Amino acid sequence: MFLVWIGVALLIARWFELGPLAEVSWWWVLSPLAVAFVWFELIESRFGFDKHKQHEDADRARRDRVAAQFKTPGSKRASR
Repeated sequence: MFLVWIGVALLIARWFELGPLAEVSWWWVLSPLAVAFVWFELIESRFGFDKHKQHEDADRARRDRVAAQFKTPGSKRASR
């Protein structure tokens, strides 16, 4: 996501010709967005980073659901 924010910032700076980015080639400005595209579409799915995050989120939701179900009336949060 960091590359996307950098790419958007460079794109805006180049579009409005701010500072030294007024003379930079569009290829340099758009390269962080291209790298982010390659990361999110190819690398992340090949190494399973996207599935790993989904599994972590599902496990966290399951733990929270079980903790809420077995919460005692006197405690604010169930112990893990």
